[in-house]
Amino acid sequence: MAALRYAGLDDTDSEDELPPGWEQRTTKDGWVYYANHTEEKTQWEHPKTGKRKRIAGDLPYGWEQETDENGQVFFVDHINKRTTYLDPRLAFTVDDNPTKPTARQRYDGSTTAMEILQGRDFSGKVVVVTGANSGIGFETAKSFALHGAHVILACRNMTRANEAVSRILGEWDSTVE
Repeated sequence: MAALRYAGLDDTDSEDELPPGWEQRTTKDGWVYYANHTEEKTQWEHPKTGKRKRIAGDLPYGWEQETDENGQVFFVDHINKRTTYLDPRLAFTVDDNPTKPTARQRYDGSTTAMEILQGRDFSGKVVVVTGANSGIGFETAKSFALHGAHVILACRNMTRANEAVSRILGEWDSTVE
């Protein structure tokens, strides 16, 4: 840790960063657990996020998993000729929370407005969308309209606004048939 602090890398905003006195370890079968050296306890859930994790995939090429005389798992890097108790796959863990599903669904940059509104009914709702004649505004307006909302397109150019309305109505008509 002193080397990281010296390099100015000791403070990150990663949600997976462990509090001081904690260590991340793995079992023989790939489950991640956390050791609290301050209280001398272990637990399956990450101390900050509450998530359970497991190792994804096999050991990298040239690595081997062994067990010492005390039953402690260690890893041998045959290519670089070194041994470590730190599992090289820890950088590639996956969340495993079957008992604790998240209430919020997360979306990324490739998620469409139609995917976000999937299964929702906006009948009787009024929605105002700015910049609705192109881009994200158009896709948002179209999605709300196709999900039953009364959509008001707030646009600077009336000609483009009317073209957007025509395109949305054209798509709505094709979904009704």
